[in-house]
Amino acid sequence: MGIDLELHSSRPTRNNWRKSRATLLRSSYGHGDALADALGSLQLLGALGRLTAVDPYGDTLMNEQEAAAVLREVQGLRQRCSDDRQLAALDDLATMLEECEATPGSYLWFAGD
Repeated sequence: MGIDLELHSSRPTRNNWRKSRATLLRSSYGHGDALADALGSLQLLGALGRLTAVDPYGDTLMNEQEAAAVLREVQGLRQRCSDDRQLAALDDLATMLEECEATPGSYLWFAGD
């Protein structure tokens, strides 16, 4: 199970992969399993927040306002992790969230398995 990340300039078309490429700005496919593990640990810890809403088996979209709020959650989660793979995944997620926050009208797509 893994979670891939895609930053889109506007709300992507989720039912047509080819059409969704038209809005793609940046993607991250290298940390999927580690990101899923890190986010899954939130549910085990009983944490509250928007990151717990990310579905590791489906798709989750966040707009730029949500990205700003989630960015603060990533910092807290990062302090709880000791696994280097998960830390790298969270750093990558933070970068994508920062870009989403800074891009009006954009969406970050969490694509689960």
